Amino acid sequence: MNGLCRALGAGLLALLMGCASTKPDCSAANAVPWQAVVPGVWVWPPDAVGAVSAANAGHVVPTSAVVSGGEALVIDPGPSHRHGLRVRDSLACRFGAQVRWVVNTHAHAENVLANSVFADRLAAGQLEILSSEGTRSAMQQRCPACLASLSDRVGAGAMAGTGIVLPSRVVETGELLRVGPHTLRVLPPAPGHSESDLVLWDEASRVVWAGGLVVDQRLPELAQGGVDAWLLALDRIAALRPRHVIGSTVSSTLDGEALPPAVVVTRSYLAELRTRVLAAMDEGHHAGESDLIEMPAYTGWQDYAQRQGFNVQRAWRELEPVWMERGPAK
Repeated sequence: MNGLCRALGAGLLALLMGCASTKPDCSAANAVPWQAVVPGVWVWPPDAVGAVSAANAGHVVPTSAVVSGGEALVIDPGPSHRHGLRVRDSLACRFGAQVRWVVNTHAHAENVLANSVFADRLAAGQLEILSSEGTRSAMQQRCPACLASLSDRVGAGAMAGTGIVLPSRVVETGELLRVGPHTLRVLPPAPGHSESDLVLWDEASRVVWAGGLVVDQRLPELAQGGVDAWLLALDRIAALRPRHVIGSTVSSTLDGEALPPAVVVTRSYLAELRTRVLAAMDEGHHAGESDLIEMPAYTGWQDYAQRQGFNVQRAWRELEPVWMERGPAK
């Protein structure tokens, strides 16, 4: 009997210790500067537009949350376990909300590595991590290298405790994700910025989540995607007539007829890139001369020097068959 009591006591102590270890640290959580987009939709933007560095600990894109009735859906939870812990704790402390769903829009480290902070709730069946099939597959292939790369750039301390936690469920086009009055529709994934960029649309609030498809003051990166697919994805987003877009930036419009400015400038860059590459082919240039293609309107954007040549090479390979089928412009 005494042995049984001791066993029960030890079990109770372990349970209490487990509860204590998951209690939110509200002193740290209160420092999270959540900003309202519309009622119930919140974003934690980075402090400034910039490349991944030790100074920003990899927080270079917004983390967002849809909150209602004590539940939260988090979209692109961030770059690290430490960042994710602040997200989870701040939602509990400020809004009294438990995270029930996490959405990974695409498989880039600064968007998805904070999944690790939700591993305990995932294992307990209290939470789902959602993505497209393409994103889940890409994370499985690349996340080990991405974790190592991000750790090198921001430092081991910033990445302490970060592990790779893959999405637990693939969402399908047309599926509805409901959080209180908010209904987010899953739109077709696009191989634009990455191989599978997931887009979510809340029609009632006119908010669209566009992952890496929409940028501002930071050069778009044709990572694993393509320029024509990206342009098509932006046209589909524009057709929704959103008032707010949450992507690699947060952009809004007060004019019901106008698009959020970031959608416009992202499309303008890609359209000009496409035009200039095809024009260079018309002039008889070849891929080895792609450094001739400069776009002065964007030289002040973050990462222009690092990404412009890469984008030109990616667009050139993609558009060469298009040019050959079309023939030189008259």
